[in-house]
Amino acid sequence: MIQQDQRRQGIGMTSQRTRERLTQRLRSSGVADESVLQVMQTTPRHLFVEEALASRAYEDTALPIGFGQTISQPLIVARMTEALITPDRPQRILEVGTGSGYQAAILAQLARQVYTLERIARLRERADVLFKELGLTNIYTRHVSGEQGWPQKAPFDGIIVTAAPREVPEMLLAQLTVGGRLVAPIGTAQRQELLVIERGRDGFHERRLGKVSFVPLLVGLE
Repeated sequence: MIQQDQRRQGIGMTSQRTRERLTQRLRSSGVADESVLQVMQTTPRHLFVEEALASRAYEDTALPIGFGQTISQPLIVARMTEALITPDRPQRILEVGTGSGYQAAILAQLARQVYTLERIARLRERADVLFKELGLTNIYTRHVSGEQGWPQKAPFDGIIVTAAPREVPEMLLAQLTVGGRLVAPIGTAQRQELLVIERGRDGFHERRLGKVSFVPLLVGLE
């Protein structure tokens, strides 16, 4: 238990002081939601990257996690999280693209339930181990290609996509509750924008949060 606690807390470049500096950078970059900043500060990102990269875990940069995938830079995670939970905090969230599990771990501390889909079996397995270690019992994972969502668990009042489809998947929009929001990078490898799409009683309303760069949303299982 002591070793596990030490592993979570980190030392040196993974220490709490380093995480506090990251939070300060996020705040100065425009992230304003204090609950998001608090969760970003206390969640041990160094556990979600390869051990050789742990000293870089609190830099504001994307890092490789194997299988051609990356863990998003903290600023993007914070911005997407803030866009999803503001102004009304969703309680049932669908994530498309578990990856390292870091984004799901952040969301699980801000919502009642997080359902997350991953097409690469070994990434899902690694994430499951971390969720258990961190005591995050409100995350439900599934090994499946994510473009179809999780119809059996729908509707969701928040959907977040952590890889970029060329267009917004209609199946995901159909799984949003009225008043719910989808946050996703949309576009090609050359040009992507981060979109927030809200479902109103009179249809869908879109706003753009700026240019981003994500791996493409792929279909099929590995």
